[in-house]
Amino acid sequence: MKSLTLRSAAGAVASLAVSAALVPASTAGAEARPGGVDKTTAESFGRIAGVVITDRTAAIVDGKVKGHATAPSTKKAHLSSAMARSEKSVVASLSRRKTQLKALGEAYSAGDTRVAVDRTSVDGTKATVRVTESTQLTYQKIRGDEPGTTGFQAHHELSFAAAGNGAWELTGIRNLDEVPQINAPAPTAPKVEAAAGTGDMPNAPEASVWPFPKRLPKDTKTGLDYQAMADYAEKHWKNYNPAYRAYPLGTGGDCTNFVSQALKAGGWKHAPGRAGDYTKWWYGSDTQSDSWTGVNEWSWFALNSHRVKPLKYAYQMEVGDVLQADFNRDGSKDHTMLVTYRDRLGTPYLTYHSFDTYRRSMLSLSVMLPFTKWYAYRT
Repeated sequence: MKSLTLRSAAGAVASLAVSAALVPASTAGAEARPGGVDKTTAESFGRIAGVVITDRTAAIVDGKVKGHATAPSTKKAHLSSAMARSEKSVVASLSRRKTQLKALGEAYSAGDTRVAVDRTSVDGTKATVRVTESTQLTYQKIRGDEPGTTGFQAHHELSFAAAGNGAWELTGIRNLDEVPQINAPAPTAPKVEAAAGTGDMPNAPEASVWPFPKRLPKDTKTGLDYQAMADYAEKHWKNYNPAYRAYPLGTGGDCTNFVSQALKAGGWKHAPGRAGDYTKWWYGSDTQSDSWTGVNEWSWFALNSHRVKPLKYAYQMEVGDVLQADFNRDGSKDHTMLVTYRDRLGTPYLTYHSFDTYRRSMLSLSVMLPFTKWYAYRT
């Protein structure tokens, strides 16, 4: 959760462009619900989204990809010509990313992408569709001890326009998540903001991604159960624990709340006190400390209490360690993740909420987000 105090497959695409999935513009008015459209139209919009996103997944996978292979054949919807060109470019860039990752030692041998429509609304000749993508990728066994799979959910907003002759055109697709997934187009470089002040709070040093450091094993005599932290996170990365409140993206996000839960499962004890005191950390029946849910506040508590030690290199992280990200490099941290697996080579794999993700490699994060400042903590 963002700081509370700072407030601070190209073939499939081509086929879509020239034919298929009929979604008559006239159906937007017939049987339409307030703020939405009829079920058949919504399903067709969803299938168009599914084909495009599955095609993106296929571009980064060496093997077979399950998902939406073809658009609906009984209705008519298509990509606009500009969108068809854009998606062709996206697929080409994803193919290059696949080559880049494989050269660095990571590849995917299979994929499965499913898309569900969350909300559809029509305003005259314009339609907006929000969808949730659920994708699972199988890691190719290059070294032999990579995890079996990585999984994630991603959220997209699609724009459609009535194109005449009873058809709809897909004119745009926008990623709604702050952390782009591995099958997403490359993000643009963020505008670098002025560094935010931290007052008298301790400030963690930035962790370097390269070079690959010598391993720094964890202290096994802390009394903490690091595997229990990882097990908790991997159990609840997609199926949220109902014993805790969840914080959707519009309220700041659930990332630090989720990591706090995992740390507690592994032995971190409550430090009760005033909610805004950054030397305190606790969860209660109706509220919690700011440090339980706030990205920066968690860092301040963890450093003040000496429960963590900053790491110089991100690749020194072990199971149970924490990674934070500052996406726009303004000194205010934006996102919190937990290491739940580490291979023999030393690659940490992160599991996290808000952009619900299971065992994503540090390698893919650093490739996708080259401008991000990283902060690594030994717990």
